[in-house]
Amino acid sequence: MRLHRLEITAFGPFGTTQTVDFDTLSTAGLFLLHGPTGAGKTSVLDAVCFALYGSVPGARQGPGTTLRSDHAPADTLTEVLLDLTVGGRRLEITRSPAQPRPKKRGGGFTTEKAQSTLREYDPATRAWTGLSKSHQEIGEEITQLLGMSRDQFCQVVLLPQGDFARFLRADAEARGRLLGRLFDTRRFAAVEERLAELRRDAAHSVEEGDARLLALAHRMAQAADGLPAARTPVEGKPGEPGLADTVLGWGAVARTEAREAADIAGVRLAAAEHVEGLARVAAEHARDLAARQSRHAEALRRREALTARVPERDRDRQALDLALKAERVAPALALRHDAEREHAGALAVRRSAGSQLPPDLAEAPAEQLSTLENRLREDLGGLAAARRAESRAAALAEERALLEREARADEEALQEAAGWLADWEPRRAALQQRVDAAQEAAARAEQLAGRLEPLRLRLAAARRRDTLARTLARTEERYAAAREHRNAAHETWLDLKSRRLRGIAAELAASLVDGDPCQVCGCTSHPAPAATTADHVDRAAEEAAYARYTEADEVGRAAERELAGTREALAAAREEVHSLAPSGQMPSQPTVADLAAEADELTARHAEAHALAARTHAAREALARAEREHEERAAAQREAERRVAARTSQREGIERQRAEIAEELARGRGTFATVAEHADLLERRIALLVDAAGAVRAEELAADRLKKADAQLSDAAYRAGFTTPAEAAAALLDEHGRRARQHRLDVWQAEAAAIADRLAEPGIEEAAALPPAAPAAAEAVHTAAERSLRAAGAGLAAARDRVTGLAGLARQAETEVRRLGPLRTAHDRVARLAGLTAGTSAENERRMRLESYVLAARLEQVAAAASARLQRMSSGRYTLVHSDVRAGARRSGLGLHVVDAWTGNERDTATLSGGETFFASLALALGLADVVTDEAGGVRLDTLFIDEGFGSLDDQTLDEVLDVLDSLRERDRSVGIVSHVADLRRRIPAQLEVTKSRHGSAVRLRAGGDGLGGEGFGGDGLSG
Repeated sequence: MRLHRLEITAFGPFGTTQTVDFDTLSTAGLFLLHGPTGAGKTSVLDAVCFALYGSVPGARQGPGTTLRSDHAPADTLTEVLLDLTVGGRRLEITRSPAQPRPKKRGGGFTTEKAQSTLREYDPATRAWTGLSKSHQEIGEEITQLLGMSRDQFCQVVLLPQGDFARFLRADAEARGRLLGRLFDTRRFAAVEERLAELRRDAAHSVEEGDARLLALAHRMAQAADGLPAARTPVEGKPGEPGLADTVLGWGAVARTEAREAADIAGVRLAAAEHVEGLARVAAEHARDLAARQSRHAEALRRREALTARVPERDRDRQALDLALKAERVAPALALRHDAEREHAGALAVRRSAGSQLPPDLAEAPAEQLSTLENRLREDLGGLAAARRAESRAAALAEERALLEREARADEEALQEAAGWLADWEPRRAALQQRVDAAQEAAARAEQLAGRLEPLRLRLAAARRRDTLARTLARTEERYAAAREHRNAAHETWLDLKSRRLRGIAAELAASLVDGDPCQVCGCTSHPAPAATTADHVDRAAEEAAYARYTEADEVGRAAERELAGTREALAAAREEVHSLAPSGQMPSQPTVADLAAEADELTARHAEAHALAARTHAAREALARAEREHEERAAAQREAERRVAARTSQREGIERQRAEIAEELARGRGTFATVAEHADLLERRIALLVDAAGAVRAEELAADRLKKADAQLSDAAYRAGFTTPAEAAAALLDEHGRRARQHRLDVWQAEAAAIADRLAEPGIEEAAALPPAAPAAAEAVHTAAERSLRAAGAGLAAARDRVTGLAGLARQAETEVRRLGPLRTAHDRVARLAGLTAGTSAENERRMRLESYVLAARLEQVAAAASARLQRMSSGRYTLVHSDVRAGARRSGLGLHVVDAWTGNERDTATLSGGETFFASLALALGLADVVTDEAGGVRLDTLFIDEGFGSLDDQTLDEVLDVLDSLRERDRSVGIVSHVADLRRRIPAQLEVTKSRHGSAVRLRAGGDGLGGEGFGGDGLSG
């Protein structure tokens, strides 16, 4: 990967467009990126990362942070363009983050969505071709070409030295987290988790199988209740060895006892069946004799009762005969009844209608009433024209009243509109002033918000700085105490060791035995063995002193690491307080109280401006509503004036029409108040005459039909054999009475037939002549026999069910045992693999997890690659080695030590000095970059950046480090050093300077050895 050109617009501290020509910088191979603190050196690297991955490294793009420059004009959008070659392809990436921009119409701001563009240069056509505008597609394409994630790129290409210094001194867990993130060993951790999950599942399956087997044993014990085997229950727990054999053996014994009990129950059942058969035959004979004797006695009682009901039967038969003759007269009776009812109704209607007429017309015939009706209808027809004129006059009166009401309403509307419009201009000016004030407050609130967030971050950093300063004092005290304790323990151990060495001859002589060879000289005779002195020290005392020294040394090293970490954190906090100082303000270390007071003041001013700005929408809405109301009232005023003009002509036309119809109305009313009243009276009289004439005609027709019905009824009664119609009517029976008498006759006949059949049954007379039967005693004997038979049958069924149940449960147990065999084998195999990969089994002597084992191999590669450069930087003194020795109870695998060629000892990397830590961490970073590059598929990295850390080196070491970095230029590779160390400006001719001012930062290329030549890049009056 080689960078060619970078364009930054409104990004970070850069308010205008700045261009960085990496092709010119890469010509020298080694170039310097320098500038004052807070100018934006790291922002150049952030822009490269943002162009490639759409985000910046680490916490620099967290909640509450923004990539947009506070120095950029509101209409200038933030954008980063990167021209690079990767994988043999020349690409151009353009990215813009989500950001606010001024609205094209009206005031305020709207959010511009994030945008990305990817183009490729075609050498054949010498033109750029668009590839994609999708964030996801561009991200996948760049990640695939580079072969690295964002974190890997930031660790391999940008080389943050602070992170590697911490990595160099970190413990195994912290080192493992970084390596796991860089080499993406999550798949190995997933293998560990999967094996652990399989082990849990297998153990659960085995426990479930054992539980099911025990449940089957308990069910067999319940099924064998009452057998001798049940007195020895099966006991065991899931997972207990031999559980399957115990369950199967006990089940076999229980099945044998159950079959023997079933054979005994079968013999008992056969004997009970024979006894029950004899008792059943005797009981059936007794029940039959008793039933025949009972039926004979019952038949005699029923015959006596039937003889007593003969007179009632004769009366019913005679009544049915008379009703049958009367049914021939029933139609004439019904016709006469209907005619009589109809005549009574018609007579009542005629009398009611006659009561509504004058007395002289109450008994008038229908023809006279019809003639009077026709004459009144002619009079009513003559009033039709007068009624229409009266209706029109009423409509004209209503129309004139409506015009009067509309005229009054329009007059009131005109007066109200004139009064409202007179105050329009002052009202509009006041509303517009509210809108302007709210918009000004919104701009002020946005400006204050941009100042408030950095101030809050600086206040938090100052608080961390003060806390870390207090922590540093306590840590230094603990470190001094631990160092003194370590030195004392070390001196004690050396003293004891020297004393033991002086008396080692006596210690060896104590184990000499005559005849056995000496461990030193091999002689079998020991004439003068050395004697033990009073100050002799044995091996146990020396080892105890050494253990105390080792423990004190570990405590001292831990205190030293804690002290170094606290100092580094304090320096970072102070640097953050420096870097967050506002533009144009000298960097300083203000107190927390000053920053808190300034933050409270800005917060109050921002809250006040924000509250006023929140009224912008309401003020605009009020102005818009007032303008709409002004237009509506002006339009309503014009419309009211038009209606007033048109209403005068309408009123004159109405008056002319009212005068024309007045004479016609006078003729139609006559002596009545209105024509309608006159017409209403005529209509009521006509209706009375129509009703009365109809009632007279209906009554005459009903009387005629009644006479005809009387004649037909008399003739029908005579032909049916009755003397009068009343006699025929009395003989009629309704449906219920006829059915009741017929039912009584049918019941009498059926009873007589049933009695005759009962007395004719064969053998019933012979049974009546025998002595009375005793079925109860025979039934009691049979019931007892049945009870014994059921008990025997239930015992046999229970015994057979027990045999069947035990056999089924035994088969289930055998099946469960066969199924558990493979599960136990699989569980043992998976448990062994899971313990091996998790580092908990005895086979894994170093207790290394699978992921740690893979990371240890990677760390070994990194240490080897780093040592090649570290030896050159340290003039052959230091070498980094990987260590997998366990530290106490912790697991091994990710230790990192340094070998000092001057002493030949291997020691912890935390013991290196500040300068030694820098070039060791630099060598480690370069080695890690090589290994990650190979891991990414050998992607060529032609551009690297190294960020800070050179200030801790002396001149000789700095020359050696620069020689190593200069060697990276082999194969056309360029290295950029990010630093503000002044001595590097003299040593590195090619430089990219970042300057800062009140209006934002700018970049400038210096390619000459004196630092004055080269072209300028970016804004602030420099050529682009």
